Amino acid sequence: MSRLPTEEAKQEYWRANLRWLAILLSIWFFVSFGCGILLVDFLDKFTVPGSNLKLGFWFAQQGSIYCFVLLIVVYAAVMNRLDRKLLSHTDAEEGS
Repeated sequence: MSRLPTEEAKQEYWRANLRWLAILLSIWFFVSFGCGILLVDFLDKFTVPGSNLKLGFWFAQQGSIYCFVLLIVVYAAVMNRLDRKLLSHTDAEEGS
């Protein structure tokens, strides 16, 4: 009665893991480098609602950090869902 995942399930897990890592790191790169450095002049034309801060400055100082924390939460949720999918896959094989 082994609950070890099959090789196919392991490969599927890592493909999905790497795909999600690439997506989330691309988002983080765009927010931190793109919005905080490259697009700062364009974003400085706008202000953060409810304050006098320029949006480009805000992204450079706070936005990329908030985005990173949010992406960690998203990654944890996605990996939990992927783990449940993998474990249910191995449980289904166990019963047959």
